Formats: sequence, C-alpha cells, structure tokens
Amino acid sequence: MESFFHTLKTELVMHHDYRTRDQARASVFDYLEVFYNRQRRHSSIKYEAPLAFEASTKRLITVSTERG
Repeated sequence: MESFFHTLKTELVMHHDYRTRDQARASVFDYLEVFYNRQRRHSSIKYEAPLAFEASTKRLITVSTERG
C-alpha cells in the first residue's frame, strides 16, 4: 500500500498546485479511473496493462471453451 501512495505522489500530486480540496479530489479520481486502473502496467499481472490483460484472458477462455 505504501508503494501505491508513493506512486500517486510522484506521478500526480507533486506536479500540481491544487487550489481546493475538490480540485485535488477530482484530479486523483481521474488519475485512478483513467490511468492507474486501466493503463498502468501492474506487477501482479506480469507487467501488463489491466485492459490488455483482460483482453488476453478473455481470448484464452474463448479458445479453451471452443475446444472443450
């Protein structure tokens, strides 16, 4: 969990000067929903982006059920 907050601070927060808490909250939400959860490569899934991992997993499941 600590490495996540370090990443958040170094990739996003340190590069912005937020005037309000709502502005900071919106920026963090966008970072999480648009970049971190969808595009950023994750070590737990062999350094693939989540969308690419899901697509490859769906292809494997489709192929295996067609053969099964």
